[in-house]
Amino acid sequence: MSSGRIRVAILDDYQNVAFKFADWSSIQDRLAIDSFPDTTADEDVLAKRLEPYTIICAMRERTKFRASLLDRLPNLRFIATTGPYNAGIDVEYAKNKGVVVSGTGGKGNSTLEHIWALILSTVRYIVVEDARTKASATPWQSTIPMGLAGKTLGLVGVGRLGSATGRIAKAFGMEVIGWSPNLTPERAESAGVTFISNKEELFRRSDVVSIQMVLSDRTHHMITAADLALMKPTAFFINTSRGPLVDEPALVQVLKEKKIAGAGLDVFEEEPLPLDHPLRKLSNVTLSPHMGYVSDDNYEAFWGQTVENIAAFLDGRPTRIIGVRG
Repeated sequence: MSSGRIRVAILDDYQNVAFKFADWSSIQDRLAIDSFPDTTADEDVLAKRLEPYTIICAMRERTKFRASLLDRLPNLRFIATTGPYNAGIDVEYAKNKGVVVSGTGGKGNSTLEHIWALILSTVRYIVVEDARTKASATPWQSTIPMGLAGKTLGLVGVGRLGSATGRIAKAFGMEVIGWSPNLTPERAESAGVTFISNKEELFRRSDVVSIQMVLSDRTHHMITAADLALMKPTAFFINTSRGPLVDEPALVQVLKEKKIAGAGLDVFEEEPLPLDHPLRKLSNVTLSPHMGYVSDDNYEAFWGQTVENIAAFLDGRPTRIIGVRG
């Protein structure tokens, strides 16, 4: 490394907590750090903003590092991302350009907790009644929450998160069914979930549909208008995975026409959600700004290990390197 301070850019730290949740003192005198909490998808803006930096700290997939952007960052040598993998970074292209990418672990059960926070706040209309109570609205009550006991939770995806979501559903007395493109009856049984052989049946039977899938080329827009049309008019749709798994315009239309009871969404096709997006205007949707992975515990792991990763890179021994996925 040169004798001068290494320039570091911290991106998308919305709450400005990078220095709250980690001790940077061991490396701070070796670095010149700037923070850019505002997310932009404009590649020209990003290229101009990030061109001087050797190290970039990326918060999950908020900023995308595609090959075209990496080509415009001649000084970049290291990306420290939070989480064990980042689908927004072209890791293979970065490696070919000599840019090291390191990730972090996590801590706690933030996403699982948020799934259930969103399900419960949606089906019990917590946000609606909170707003009415604070606005001194009358009558005193206006909604009828859906009881969960005896209802059916349909899981699209029965991996680690889906299985854990199902276990909690059973504590409420729900029936839990599951489907995914690769789910087998044996895996469903081991997860304690009733196997459903096709997506259409799951959408028809469920009172709450919850998405727990990884976004890929194969799963992009896997939830279609036809799937949503199969849902009961009393059913709720929950997505805490990734926005592009769902045909978002189709979901907006279903909600506008009140073809289903409502939705709880933590993820969107474009993030941050545009200020004029129609989802912001609907009364039958509960929204959160992709908070599923956000918690004090998780941020301690994210930022603490980010500092460790930067220190290791500065010392010529990069650690927690993210490999190219097959």
